[in-house]
Order: sequence, then structure tokens, then C-alpha cells
Amino acid sequence: MDSSRPNQNDPLSRRSFLGAAAAAISASAVMAAPFTAAQSENEISKGEQNHSASNPGPVNKAIAGQNPSSELPPDTDKGDVSPFWYSFDLSHRRVQDGGWTRQVTEKDLPVSRDLAGVNMRLIAGGYRELHWHTANEWAFMIYGHARVTVMNPDGTIFIDDVSEGDLWYFPAGFPHSIQGLGPDGCEFLLVFDEGGFSEYQTFLLSDWLAHTPPEVLSKNFGLPESALHNLPDDELYIFQGTIPGSLEDDRKAVGGKAVESKIDYTFRMKAMNPTVANDGGEVRIVDSNVFGASKAIAAALVRVKPGGLRELHWHPNASEWQYWISGTGRMTVFASSGKARTMNFNPNDVGFVPAVAGHYIENIGTEDLVFLEMFRSSYYSDVSLNQWIRRVPLQMAKEHLHLDQAAIETIPDRKKVIIAK
Repeated sequence: MDSSRPNQNDPLSRRSFLGAAAAAISASAVMAAPFTAAQSENEISKGEQNHSASNPGPVNKAIAGQNPSSELPPDTDKGDVSPFWYSFDLSHRRVQDGGWTRQVTEKDLPVSRDLAGVNMRLIAGGYRELHWHTANEWAFMIYGHARVTVMNPDGTIFIDDVSEGDLWYFPAGFPHSIQGLGPDGCEFLLVFDEGGFSEYQTFLLSDWLAHTPPEVLSKNFGLPESALHNLPDDELYIFQGTIPGSLEDDRKAVGGKAVESKIDYTFRMKAMNPTVANDGGEVRIVDSNVFGASKAIAAALVRVKPGGLRELHWHPNASEWQYWISGTGRMTVFASSGKARTMNFNPNDVGFVPAVAGHYIENIGTEDLVFLEMFRSSYYSDVSLNQWIRRVPLQMAKEHLHLDQAAIETIPDRKKVIIAK
């Protein structure tokens, strides 16, 4: 199945002990340095097979064990390619009464200029207070249940409940809220279409009111100043509240159908039929073609069986920001000009691939590998290496690859997306 589906209306619009690994992330935002390290595959292979690769000095075994492809790279790696790995477990957690949050931005992963991510937990009744911000917000529910609200500029409002595997999308500048529901609240991933976006610099209702003169608030609300004494004097951000009643009761209480948004801002990603499914796994693609509200971020939820491969490919329209949910995998990013690097990934890790850079993702563990890939685009698009080879004239393929006709015709002639072991 071809997963390139441009939107014609909008063609351009997815470890606590590792602290020391943060030092490996360079201050440069360049994917690869402008030179290639003078290494040959033969030299690397010799060094790994004899005593040359030994390391008698200190080793942080926990970090080395998490990323063996950096400790002892495959001999196909070459050149100075900046790290494209980070982990939410390296990020500082902001803990408050009601939940916690942490983020991975361009400061943490300098190569990621397009997207930033936030991991947040709200206990039952816990609020991420009413707020708005400069970036578009895309979200994936990792765990539990939540109630979300978002108001359109015309005054209509959207209220819905979301559960594990669901999405929401809030446009920049639209005021919204999130509240954890019973029995144990929720945890979710937020993705913003600004690499330098900070979750701690949003526009908060409480913060605004605390910095507005009381007489102005009195005039605005039509209330005496004496009635405003209990307003918060500082930002709430995350705080504990009362678990709400039924969704229908909340919808009726604000005005029912008369004020109901005509746009749906949530989507049941995990419940949808897979866009691609075969013996190697499955992929669910969600962009503005199926989730109309999501104008700026497209995504895919990918499951790869043990030993399976997300085939060699690239994305022509946007860089790829990844969130690894379960399983163990490795990825090699080909950065052109003879440069390539392989890194390993585990649950709660973040990965990044620049636009048009060739890559694959391999399940090297014993359980299913599940990850999200997000793009700052209104549509999802990828190019399959296998399909490209089979679409060019046979003679052209033979002379480029030095393979005979039988070998070339063994290569899949269609986009498989995931290849089984």
C-alpha cells in the first residue's frame, strides 16, 4: 500500500541512570560535520577484531550497555554524525500536586529544529490548567483517561474524553485544558511544531490574572474587587482538582449543541484499522487526510515484530521526530557524503532523522517494537528504496548495483513499509 498521500489543499501544512549521556549531545545543531573521518571499513573491522578496540579505562557500563552501536559501531558507520538520540529519562521532571511534566527540546537534542516533545502525567482530578501557546499541539495518550477542552475563536467549544491510543490536536493560540480522570489519571506525549518550544513558557490563565491590576479585572468581569480576593496570586500550571462528572453533563452545562464545536479535535488512532499490515508488523498513519484538524503535524504509529525491519526509506517532506514506546531497536541514519551513524533505542527514548536522510529501524529485541514517528507537515510521505530500485529500468538497476537480473527481481517491487524477519 502506498502511504504517500499528499493533501492537495495544504501540500506543506510523528533512564534515570543515563544522566552522564547528556554530555554526548553536542551544542551543534548540525546533523553532520562538514568532513568525513578518515576511516575505512577494513580499518574499523581490524580494530574491532583485535586488541585495538579495548578500553582499559573507566566505563559507565549502564550507558555503554544501552547503546552498544555507539560503543562498538558496525563497520558501515563512518564520519562525524551528531547524536540523534535522547531520552526523557535524562530530562528534569517538574513535580507538582496533581502530576508532573518533563520535556525534550532543541536544547536537549540540537539536531531537532522542527519539533519538541513533552511527557506529562496527571493523576485523577489533576489539571493542566487553562492555557494557550505559540505552537500547535499534537498529543498521544500513553496511559489512562483524560478530559480535554478547546475553545474556537468563534466561542464554540469542544469537550471530549480520551484514552490510551487516542490523539488530540490543539491549534496555536486556541485556549485549552487537560484533566486526568479516574481511576488513575493519565500520562501522555505532547509534540509541538517548534523545536525550541518550552512547556514552561505557555500563557497561563492564573499567571495572566495575577499580573493584571485588580481594578481592571473588576471592570472586565463586572465584579467588585472584594469578590476577586481569592484569585490565585501565582501560576497554577498543574494542580489537583475534583474529578468531573459525566462528559454529557459537562457538555450540557456549557450550553449544549448551541455552543458545540463543529471541528473534532480528537482522534482514535489505536482503534483505527492499520494503514499497512503484514507478517512483519503494522502501521497506522494519521494526517490531515483522516484527522482534519491536524493541519501541522502528521504521524504514524509503527509496530515491528521481533527481527523485523522498517524498510530502508526516507521522508521527502519533513524531518522525523520519534518517540519509542516499547521494545528495543537500532537505527542507522545516512547523512550523505559518506557519513552514517547507528544508535540504539529503548522505551521512553526520542529519536530524530533529518528530512530526506535515508534510514531504517530494526527490531533487535524479543518483543514487539512500538514507536511513534511525527512530522511537521499536514501529510505523511515516504520513499521506499526497494520500490525505487524496481521502478527504474532493469539495465539501469543492474549497472548501478552490480547485481544480475534474478537478484534484482527478488527485491520487492512495491512498498512493504515493514519487512518480516
